[in-house]
Amino acid sequence: MIPILLKSLRTGIVTQPSPAAREEWRVRAAQVNDQILKLLGRALVIREVDAGSCNGCELEVNALSNPYYNLEGLGIRLAASPRHADMLLVTGPVTKNMEEPLRIAYAAMPEPKLVVALGDCARDGGIFGASYATCGGASKVVPVDVVVPGCPPPPLAILEGILAAVRTQGG
Repeated sequence: MIPILLKSLRTGIVTQPSPAAREEWRVRAAQVNDQILKLLGRALVIREVDAGSCNGCELEVNALSNPYYNLEGLGIRLAASPRHADMLLVTGPVTKNMEEPLRIAYAAMPEPKLVVALGDCARDGGIFGASYATCGGASKVVPVDVVVPGCPPPPLAILEGILAAVRTQGG
């Protein structure tokens, strides 16, 4: 135990320094919040559905909730029920077992409905493609408004995809 403690004391702190505050992010956050309020009249509520992913995209969506990206501060929040959601965020290739639950989640959403396919797998099946176990991309099961490519896409690309979908609805 003592050698481990001594090694820790010699090594010191090995984490990265926190990023510097950026004024343009604060201005952008205010613009995004205003845009969402103007288009929807309230906060944007998202229901995420993992249709069979490797969880890489979920980790990036989860990163949006940390203080650096501050999804809630932008007027966007995640919901547990599709009945309260404005947007469906689909990750992963749609497996045969998730085909019907995805349709049910989409049907349970109130109008207007937005769907974002997140990642290469949700776009067209990615490395899994369409096989005996998967249907392929989300567009084979529900209508998709915006596709965010990447494996996994970075948090800023996800945020831009969400905002692009909101803009398409605002028309």
